[in-house]
Amino acid sequence: MANPLRNEVVNLYKNLLHLGREYPKGAEYFRAHLKAAFLKNKDVKDPEKIKQLIARGEFVIKELEALYYLRKYRAMKQRYYEDEENKHC
Repeated sequence: MANPLRNEVVNLYKNLLHLGREYPKGAEYFRAHLKAAFLKNKDVKDPEKIKQLIARGEFVIKELEALYYLRKYRAMKQRYYEDEENKHC
């Protein structure tokens, strides 16, 4: 019988892989580290430990989303308020 948490782990990996396309250090860097992290924990069998690792992965997703939103906000702010900052100098 397959582990019932397997689908959650696969979906987590796919979501992280998708988010990694915009990683500041590059998609290949992110993909390599993501794969290493998942391979490091591939032998974990305890459902509670797997749930903890999934929770950590979901936290990473939230952090990446926050990083991307912040980068987008800074870029927009720089475009729209660049002229006003230069006028005050």
